[in-house]
Amino acid sequence: MKIFRSIFTVGLSILIFSCLGFFNKNDNEVKTEFIPTKKSKVAYFASGCFWCVEAIFESVKGVEEAVSGYAGGNTLNPTYKKIGTGKTGHAETVAVYYNPKKVSFETLVKVFFGSHNPTTINGQHPDYGTQYRSIAFYNNDKEKQIIEKTIYRLNKDIYGGKIATEVKKFKKFYKAEEYHQNFEKRNPNQGYVKAVSIPRLNRFKKKFPGLLKHQNH
Repeated sequence: MKIFRSIFTVGLSILIFSCLGFFNKNDNEVKTEFIPTKKSKVAYFASGCFWCVEAIFESVKGVEEAVSGYAGGNTLNPTYKKIGTGKTGHAETVAVYYNPKKVSFETLVKVFFGSHNPTTINGQHPDYGTQYRSIAFYNNDKEKQIIEKTIYRLNKDIYGGKIATEVKKFKKFYKAEEYHQNFEKRNPNQGYVKAVSIPRLNRFKKKFPGLLKHQNH
């Protein structure tokens, strides 16, 4: 009986604490398609489950929209099911559309490194696998320099040279299935969201109150 209870407990924990284990394909909410303006820029970051990452960036002043998707690999037209195998090369990635007059790329890099553990290889607890690895993408040399300078400083001052984040040239972004978009906001009572996503968002808000759109939220 004790063995059975142990197996049941472990199984239940896996179901509750896995980004891969929860989604809702039957969500009928109609969402207005975001259309970037001519002034909008876009940055790409991967740091674990994209439900969490999307919610964090959308809370930042100057960010117009954050879209969940896949990037970093070579597989064409990846799907949630395919990247879940860890064999596509892609990571769960968020495209961050922002107004550069209100928030800088440097600040977004600060948000990225300040909202996850960049020393963890292939994962952010409780999600592990190459699809959950940490990647800071760059579109040009200036962005690459900003990322690399940030890593150098953080390695020196905080992480002792242990940062595992990849610095990668952006190639292509594949938008994830619609039921993943704004997942945390639409499913506040879902198990993983309550146990992992919301606490991670709240930790970020507590750490960087001056960057929030609604500081009293």
